[in-house]
Amino acid sequence: MSELLFEIGTEELPAGFQKPALTQLKENFIRLAGELKLSHGSVLTLGTPRRLALLVDDIAECQSDFREEVMGPSRQAGFDADGNPTKAAMGFARSRGAGVDDLQVVKTEKGEYLMLVQETRGVALAELLPDLLKDLIHGFSFPKSMRWGSSAATFARPVQWIVALHNGSVIPFSYEGMAASNMSRGHRFMANKDVELKSVASYEEILARYFVDVNPAKRRTAVLTEIEEAVASTLDSAIAKVAVDETLVDTVCNLVEKPFGVCGSFDEKFLELPDEALVTSMREHQKYFPVVDKENRLMPNFVAVNNTDVKDIALTRTGHERVLRARLEDAFFFFSGDKKQKLEERLDALTGIVFQSKLGTMLEKTDRIVKLSALLADHFAPDAVEEVCRAARLCKTDLLTDMVGEFPSLQGNMGCVYALNDGESPDVALAIQEHYYPKRAGAELPVSDLGAIVGLADRLDTLSGCFGIGQVPTGTADPFGLRRIAIAILHIIEHFGWNLSLADVVHKVLSLYGDKVNGSKETVEQIVTYIRGRFVNDQVGRGAHQEAVEAVTSVDFDDVNDALKKIAALTAIRGKEDFSVLAASFKRIRNIIKDNKATVVREELLTEDAEKKLAAVFEKLSFEVEPMLERYDYNDALAAMLSLKGPVDQFFNEVMVMAEDEAVRSNRLNLLTAVSTLFLKVGDISKMQSN
Repeated sequence: MSELLFEIGTEELPAGFQKPALTQLKENFIRLAGELKLSHGSVLTLGTPRRLALLVDDIAECQSDFREEVMGPSRQAGFDADGNPTKAAMGFARSRGAGVDDLQVVKTEKGEYLMLVQETRGVALAELLPDLLKDLIHGFSFPKSMRWGSSAATFARPVQWIVALHNGSVIPFSYEGMAASNMSRGHRFMANKDVELKSVASYEEILARYFVDVNPAKRRTAVLTEIEEAVASTLDSAIAKVAVDETLVDTVCNLVEKPFGVCGSFDEKFLELPDEALVTSMREHQKYFPVVDKENRLMPNFVAVNNTDVKDIALTRTGHERVLRARLEDAFFFFSGDKKQKLEERLDALTGIVFQSKLGTMLEKTDRIVKLSALLADHFAPDAVEEVCRAARLCKTDLLTDMVGEFPSLQGNMGCVYALNDGESPDVALAIQEHYYPKRAGAELPVSDLGAIVGLADRLDTLSGCFGIGQVPTGTADPFGLRRIAIAILHIIEHFGWNLSLADVVHKVLSLYGDKVNGSKETVEQIVTYIRGRFVNDQVGRGAHQEAVEAVTSVDFDDVNDALKKIAALTAIRGKEDFSVLAASFKRIRNIIKDNKATVVREELLTEDAEKKLAAVFEKLSFEVEPMLERYDYNDALAAMLSLKGPVDQFFNEVMVMAEDEAVRSNRLNLLTAVSTLFLKVGDISKMQSN
């Protein structure tokens, strides 16, 4: 067994590229090693903005020998009547680098076939590594790649060096004229020199001597330590602390090879900015951490993380403060200017923003959101229709403000701030902010009915409009983020427990577009089917029982919360033995009735005791269950339906459904169809046979 150390040195990689690249590097090595039949031990990937490294322990010195049995054409096709090989046999042997004499005749279930047995001796690791490492370099997929110099190769950033060591010895190969070596590089500013690497075990330690923390997890911990110590050394730790943003920590970790924290300050006048604006100015543009007091109120301080140690910390602090002050001055100017014009006064200017070329302007979208919000509010917040419509009317106007123009992530947040400044009610202001919630998968949902209604109307308008003009997501393209929008629609409806017909509301949305879209019944069905697909994936992904989800959605999907109640009821009852047996019988019923739709049972045609008993039990059960179904009490309804288990079993044991008498046969099919129809009001329980 041996070890492999492979490092790709580059110009600084974007922060967001590094983690996916390290994941690809590990996965691609494991895949390629598997294809080459190379056994190995642990696989570790490490990296910084300037390097991606692969460290492998206990890699085999040679491929495993392997024996392969390859089936060819049938004996009849491979040899003629005189026993001479045909072109089929000769071609098969030639394609595998063998002769006809190497072929064997073997018996299979389908008859006699030609087979070639090939035994291949494993190739030494030293011979395999050059091509393997080249494949690893070419195997990366980056959001954006670039070329440099006269090279035709592409990579996220120009490759500057390559380290490739097998048991400490350099692996002889080159990439675009760059030969692999045992020489890495130290920190760009603090140790800008070649660094000789020797082994996997000493890799981290050697680079650490040259101010490179190559382990991302350890470097992340160092970032947290540095920002906390920077505040503690500058401010009173009994009062101040860093407002840690985990996403920003990850970003900063991937911007430095060794972190050094610096705490600075800014003019207190900037605290007049809304917190979201102040934090965004620091975080998005400068990658600075805000500082808060014990009550989590922002203080006029920040923490920056440098990629190098400095002798004059005061000079560095001043530099950061100067850069941030310019940003905050811009934000302060935008904020002051925005407040001079009310949101209501910006409404007409939404005609200048195109929502979608075929779907009109943002003002037209706003008009549709208002109308749909009013419709939804009539059902879910009848006492707040006026405020819902007001929030819907103003919800997009902050897109025209300078603050949102500078910081698009503040849309909604600034609308809330400016609405309060204009004298709008707190409920309206909050709804403007919350109608963008959730902003991403798993993010915060609206807490107010108003915000949820406006947000639901906004998303239904976008989803329906895009489908109405044929802008349907594909496996590789979803330019309007319709998958995310559909999931948000589902989560909002579920969170608030609303009973809403998706087909009805989608039909209404399409009608609001007029002749801009295809508002046909087929389009409505296509949209609901799409939402159903996201519902199934989302529920299964969140741990719901897959068979229960399929049992419900395969029959009907229109009301999200109704479907959730059915799934919960089926999941709760699926473990009962009687239900499992009944589910199997139900599958038999479905197979027998096929396309029969009639459910009228004529009592005078019931001749067998077993069918009379089933009809009687079913009639009584239907009377009991219908009220339960009407009040969505599916647990009790399913429990009551279990009483059919015995009569159904007896029916199949004693009654011939497909009787010769056509009238009797039809009557029995109708009885089974009626039983099936009752169960289908909850779900297709034939899909619930396995537990």
